[in-house]
Amino acid sequence: MIKFRLAHLGLALAALGFTAATPVLGLSTAYAAEAVRPEIGGPLQAAQKMMQAGRAKDALNELRKLDGKNPTASEQYLIERVRAAAASTAGDYDTAARSFEKLIDSGKLSASERANFSEGLIGIYMRAKEFGKANAAIQRSLKERDDPKLRAYLIQNYMAMGNTAEATRLLEADLRSYDKSGRTPPEEPLQMMANLQNKSGDKAGYVATIEKLAAHYPKASYWADLLNRIVSKPGFADRLRVDVSRLQLANNLLKKPSEYMELAQLVLRDGAPAEAVKIVDKGYKAGILGVGADAPRHQRLKDLADKTLADFNKNLATTEASLQKVADNDGLVSLGYAMVQAGQAEKGLALMEKAIAADHLKHPDDAKLRLGQAYAAAGQKAKAITTLKSVGGKDGTAELARYWIMAINHPMA
Repeated sequence: MIKFRLAHLGLALAALGFTAATPVLGLSTAYAAEAVRPEIGGPLQAAQKMMQAGRAKDALNELRKLDGKNPTASEQYLIERVRAAAASTAGDYDTAARSFEKLIDSGKLSASERANFSEGLIGIYMRAKEFGKANAAIQRSLKERDDPKLRAYLIQNYMAMGNTAEATRLLEADLRSYDKSGRTPPEEPLQMMANLQNKSGDKAGYVATIEKLAAHYPKASYWADLLNRIVSKPGFADRLRVDVSRLQLANNLLKKPSEYMELAQLVLRDGAPAEAVKIVDKGYKAGILGVGADAPRHQRLKDLADKTLADFNKNLATTEASLQKVADNDGLVSLGYAMVQAGQAEKGLALMEKAIAADHLKHPDDAKLRLGQAYAAAGQKAKAITTLKSVGGKDGTAELARYWIMAINHPMA
């Protein structure tokens, strides 16, 4: 008899569609060294060397020499560990599955190894499109331990089978549990839910899920999807496009010179020259404005914004007095917003609050939306969120207010 010790090799589950890694050849402490007969140990050692040399198929052929040798239980355990790794590496998933099954049933695995091998077996079944076997293996593992990762595999398996109804039911149950506990749901199940909702044509559900993704995992793709959809939503008020562009700017979604120029021109039109100066400056700092054939146009816009701001500051007192005289509350809201952008936050916010409280506004929810934006610009986060939560309306204002809260709480990097 000889003492046979296997090297600590590993099987990457990434090869099976997973990202974790499970040690397939690494032996547990109790079986790190096993007594095997030379006729068993020789081919095992040769197969291991072939594996180390990247010759997985040759290793499988070498192991076939042990067929009919009547190995002991311990010898069979060692054979299957080597065979499991060789078959998985070679892409022989039928053989790998049989070896995994034998190892799981051997009683020689530690609890952690048994969990890892069970997960590996699930991966093999899913890769081989043995969905029924994969489901059964997942359900067995779930009975042993309630693991969110296993539930995710089950949902993925149902999706691969085309059973979207069951996948959706399981996802909804998982996501409800997060909502009830107040925990933030992981990104992956939210992505899977959005995918299912998009495929099924559930537009409202899809938008709600993308909102959660943008709120908890702010990425350009989520924000771009949300803002593109709100503009195309039936009943969206065209006057709010400037607010959509403001959100795009806040989330670093403006990439073209024309986008920066259009937004700067819109806020100039609305009487907020200091904001226009900030937009143009950001475009220059990003290397988007001031370059290319249209650089002279960019410069003219910059000069216009600077001149308009100078005129605004020069005529501020007169403008405010005129608006107060005729009780133009809409004009006073716009003026107060412009003052906040120009660095006069205290006075500008007070002017906006008073005008909104006086009412007689053409679009009251627009005014509160703008006040929330002004609070955010002034660095008063709590007041900004409180104000934005009060915004209603069915023409896009409520959604934009909600998105501003998301952007304030979880700004894009």
